[in-house]
Amino acid sequence: MSDIGNYRLNNGVKIPCVGFGTWQAADGEEAYNACRYALEAGYRHIDTAYAYGNERSVARAIKDSGLQRDEVFLTTKLPSHIKSYDGAVEYLTESLNRLQTDFIDLYLIHAPWPWSNVGEECTEGNIEAWRAMIDLMRAGKIRAIGVSNFSVKDIKAIVDATGVVPAVNQIRYFIGNTQDEITSYCKENGILVEAYSPLATGELVDMEVISEFAQKYGVSTAQLCIKFCLENGTLPLPKSVNKERIQQNFDLGFSISDDDMSALNALYHIGSVLPYRS
Repeated sequence: MSDIGNYRLNNGVKIPCVGFGTWQAADGEEAYNACRYALEAGYRHIDTAYAYGNERSVARAIKDSGLQRDEVFLTTKLPSHIKSYDGAVEYLTESLNRLQTDFIDLYLIHAPWPWSNVGEECTEGNIEAWRAMIDLMRAGKIRAIGVSNFSVKDIKAIVDATGVVPAVNQIRYFIGNTQDEITSYCKENGILVEAYSPLATGELVDMEVISEFAQKYGVSTAQLCIKFCLENGTLPLPKSVNKERIQQNFDLGFSISDDDMSALNALYHIGSVLPYRS
């Protein structure tokens, strides 16, 4: 296990530099065991969402780990189709109940549009949900607020309306698909980029051009992909339900040379070019 360290968000809250993702981990023993393995391996940052349907299992794993609530950084997300002030309050309350906690460390708008209608114009709804999240943060129910899958235009709209800049934008980010426009904008404006699907949902694991770099460092392809995200100043969210891979993915005590980072950053359109997934 390596010492991963923390980033500091734009409101001063510390966030562990690697999170454990739970997307597609089925509610029940699968999600519960995966989170238990992650916490045993040293992860202190768990990322879930109302839409994943596994918040209760995540809560049970944290409770059974023996760790105190303030030792685990917990992220969850407002469902993508909720675009109102009252709806944001209602679903945050439901997530608090499911997660058996009095506060969420990081709460995100899951997407700027419903997953059932990607690209739908929802600017006013996003602004209303964002206003609710600001109020919930000021009330102590949330420590930091952010967004996911937001474009530059989407972020500017909520900031212009409220004056509050998201702490995080969680986007699909991996070798060959680093979404340079939104990533640059976020870094210029103090918004931490969280990298979901750092292995391109598994597409990079068996890719020869990536595995050659991994062999050079004596690590797995997955470890190299996760470390690549860290070296670029983003926060990777690897996921697995396999105990050994969960442990291995957190063992990141190596550095990628500047030359190799330049070569990896030059790769383009490896894996799926879709900019997001749910």
